[in-house]
Amino acid sequence: MSSLEKARKYVNLSFHSKNQQLGLHDVEAARAYVNDYWRNLVRYHPKDEGSLIGLPHPYLVPSFAEGHEFDYDELFYWDSYFMVQGVWDEEHRELICGILDDLIYLFDRFKIIPNSSQYYMTGRSQPPLLTSFIFDVWQHYSLDMDWLSKRMAVAKKEYLTVWLGGKKPNVRQVYRGLSRYYDYNYLNDIAETESGWDMTPRFSHKALNYLPVDLNALLYKYEMDFARFARLGNDLDDAEKWEEAAAGRKSTMNELMWDPSKRLYYDYDYSRQKRGGVASLAAYFPMWAGMVSEQQAYYLVKALVRFVSKGGLATTEGLPVSQFVLGSGPPTQWAYPNGWAPLHFIVVQALERYGYHKEARLIALKWVRTNLNWFVSHGVFLEKYNVVSPDKPPQKGLYPSQVGFGWTNAVFERFCQDYIDEPA
Repeated sequence: MSSLEKARKYVNLSFHSKNQQLGLHDVEAARAYVNDYWRNLVRYHPKDEGSLIGLPHPYLVPSFAEGHEFDYDELFYWDSYFMVQGVWDEEHRELICGILDDLIYLFDRFKIIPNSSQYYMTGRSQPPLLTSFIFDVWQHYSLDMDWLSKRMAVAKKEYLTVWLGGKKPNVRQVYRGLSRYYDYNYLNDIAETESGWDMTPRFSHKALNYLPVDLNALLYKYEMDFARFARLGNDLDDAEKWEEAAAGRKSTMNELMWDPSKRLYYDYDYSRQKRGGVASLAAYFPMWAGMVSEQQAYYLVKALVRFVSKGGLATTEGLPVSQFVLGSGPPTQWAYPNGWAPLHFIVVQALERYGYHKEARLIALKWVRTNLNWFVSHGVFLEKYNVVSPDKPPQKGLYPSQVGFGWTNAVFERFCQDYIDEPA
């Protein structure tokens, strides 16, 4: 056994806590609520209506609550990927495949997958998850290579046109082959909304100056997915080309974003040529994408103690000063003390990928319990949770807090399937 293997065996995580055991009976009512709630989130708008873009297939919206002042009728890019994680079954096959094809349709029509299917959101996208979505559907439903080929061709166009764009309307690849989040109007706060983290202290309200660690890890995942697709078609030359692109991105990210003393990835401010100072769960996207070494994975697992709280993982370490300083900018809901379902999903998947099964289970069940306790007390699921004080409401953001939220419901159900259900 190597020294690293010995160290991994004895990773000392202070977040190992008692009373995390949950049984099928504990989650039964909540899962029934989630299963029943999907019908509230399905929309079908085949024709353009006002600012709403028509889509060929039914899709899921993030939330719905009767009489709520803030409602959705549009499809969102990255929300869609996380929402389907709880419904991988034959009952929802047509819906899931249709959602993916709605995203494909949006790219074919606008040469970008917009933030959402609203005309006023076509100047920006959201975190790119198209290749992951495509491969997930292909594998879960055992689809053929022709189906895969058609959709991966669109993903390649999105990758090259949007994420590697060097001029308007897609000025994203800006420094040493790495990309940033962007907005057609060249506004920092709107570029920050493309990150999905609207708003966050990660970019100091200057998102256009930053190379985000999560975005570039997602693009590494695209490159490796393109290599995987090429190998499936026995195109070894093309596979090697994509693997070289991924290796180059990985090398540059490790040079610019990996802090060897803090042993964590940080966003990189290319305008100042220095790493940002906000530790966040974005650091775990490289691990989820499979681009970290075993040694880095070990350090990343140890670093989780910086984010773990009573109710799960806080989005950032510590409380940003900006949340206390009057006039310092929009409220940062993607920050301590809030925890979010998609980030828990990414971290848990990252841990599983590198063999940290015990840690993955502990975090998943901690998050499930937080969701469950709020449901038992209030009868709803939330968009986000205060993981530091789970019995209190989450930190407010730019828009009203949502209930009955799609990705929370989906990740809750997925974690129940993975960590509570009896093995088949």
